[in-house]
Amino acid sequence: MEPCWSLVVPVKRLTWAKSRLAGLTGPRRAELALAMACDTVAAALSCPNVAAVFTVTDDADAAEALREVGSRVVTGEPGTGLNAALVHGAAEAARQRPGDGVCALNADLPALRPGELERALDEAGGAGRSFLPDAPGVGTTLYAAAPGAGFAPGFGGASRRRHSASGAVELRHEGVDTLRRDVDTPADLRAAAALGLGPHTTKLMSRLDP
Repeated sequence: MEPCWSLVVPVKRLTWAKSRLAGLTGPRRAELALAMACDTVAAALSCPNVAAVFTVTDDADAAEALREVGSRVVTGEPGTGLNAALVHGAAEAARQRPGDGVCALNADLPALRPGELERALDEAGGAGRSFLPDAPGVGTTLYAAAPGAGFAPGFGGASRRRHSASGAVELRHEGVDTLRRDVDTPADLRAAAALGLGPHTTKLMSRLDP
């Protein structure tokens, strides 16, 4: 299969990231956010139908680490929110790889398995615009626009409802548990650990005080 998707992954400044994990991680909260992003990007790049991952960030430490795992870093985000950052990254993806589908993917999927992402993107290829809800069923972890479809993400809050109302197709949920398991709270992290964390997150967690 020829790679046919460019992924756009937003990574906010690490000092602002994952505040609800502070009680678990203490001063290493930013390190955990970066480890999860690195595992997400590395897994995505191992997916056969992903041609490139574009990480949108203005954090210098995140940019350096994400380049090391193979991401193309996009800076200069507008500073007007997550969806504007995704549109900014998608424009650069389209410039570098015209003809690809463009898919927005959360950066906090530390258990992500490439095969699950592959299945979701295969389905998304025939759906125009599509999305996958998160494990609780309220938010969204993936939003895809196949070649020729408009890219108009609506992340934040009850984005499952928002994406559905926009006419995007909801992808099937079976067999994609690691793709739906984003991490915002200690309970989310325990659930991701039960699925099997990626190497960067596993290494960081081994350094934390139990």
